[in-house]
Amino acid sequence: MRGGDVRTGELFSYVDLEDRVRKDHPLRSIRQIVNEALVSLERDFAALYSPIGRPSIAPEKLLRAMLLQAFYSIRSERLLMERLEYDLLFRWFVDIGIDDPSWDHSVFSKNRDRLLDGDIAAKFLGAILSQPKVKRLLSTDHFSVDGTLIEAWASIKSFKPKGGSGEPPSDAGGRNVEADFHGEKRSNETHASTTDPDARLYRKGKGKEAKLCFMGHGLMENHHGLLVNAYLTEASGYTERIAALHMVEPFCSRPQAITLGADKAYDTKDFVKDLRSMKVTPHVAQNVNGRRSAIDARTTRHSGYGVSLRIRKRIEEAFGWIKTVAGQDKTKFRGRDRVGWAFTFTAAAYNLVRLPKLMTETG
Repeated sequence: MRGGDVRTGELFSYVDLEDRVRKDHPLRSIRQIVNEALVSLERDFAALYSPIGRPSIAPEKLLRAMLLQAFYSIRSERLLMERLEYDLLFRWFVDIGIDDPSWDHSVFSKNRDRLLDGDIAAKFLGAILSQPKVKRLLSTDHFSVDGTLIEAWASIKSFKPKGGSGEPPSDAGGRNVEADFHGEKRSNETHASTTDPDARLYRKGKGKEAKLCFMGHGLMENHHGLLVNAYLTEASGYTERIAALHMVEPFCSRPQAITLGADKAYDTKDFVKDLRSMKVTPHVAQNVNGRRSAIDARTTRHSGYGVSLRIRKRIEEAFGWIKTVAGQDKTKFRGRDRVGWAFTFTAAAYNLVRLPKLMTETG
């Protein structure tokens, strides 16, 4: 029998959000991990807020909503609030009632910026990794490192001489004035972006277009390819190696020797020497293009060296997800602190996406 195309409704209705989410939904496992991590950050949240005054949006709800924004590729806070208004799954995950209104997008953004002060993104990543059911999945002695470019939220036309010259003429007319950079020499020493002064002009390789960008760095454990650290710096040719040393240092205090896999960009004498001084075996790909590699036979003769070179490429999967799904290919924030916070937070989101399946497979 065909049903009628009529709207049915009740004067009073009770909807239990818990019953509207299927039992095997992947967000259930993710939500459990997230809630345990948020409980461990209770003191950090309390330190960011005054004990008096009007209550703001709970930081736990802010972070859950931001995770949904990364999971579902929602490009703006305005669209996130709109989705939260009608999507029961979103309301269940964030933990707001069926009758509660969603927040104004500007209020949400201002409350989110408060979390920058406590370095909550890095602490949230650490709180996830420190849970016993997650910790047993991590490798303790084999790691890989790499960097990726994050395009800044700034036009190349904003890259102007630091002295203030080079401003377009006042009678140019229009908002998008004409600009001709042909024959003009521009560098980070003499020019800076007026939109985001922290961004740096960087070219990925010969023949590539120079862009205003930052550089994100990730440290991956080799067992299951989870990110155990994330860090953002200015874009330059040497920050990859500096960031790698910074991220691997906390793991050097362990009694067992560790290895660090990396691509050819890390094959320099200074970097290899620094790793060896930290008791880290450098499983770095050899760069023999017109030069001598800093990696010799005492490293390459071991079978583990080849294994590290194969596994290290998996870090590109993490960067691919962060930049395409989570929308960090071109950041929507300005300033190194805010861009770095978002990069680290999406690294935590990447781990959360993978953890339910990994925990099921390993029992």
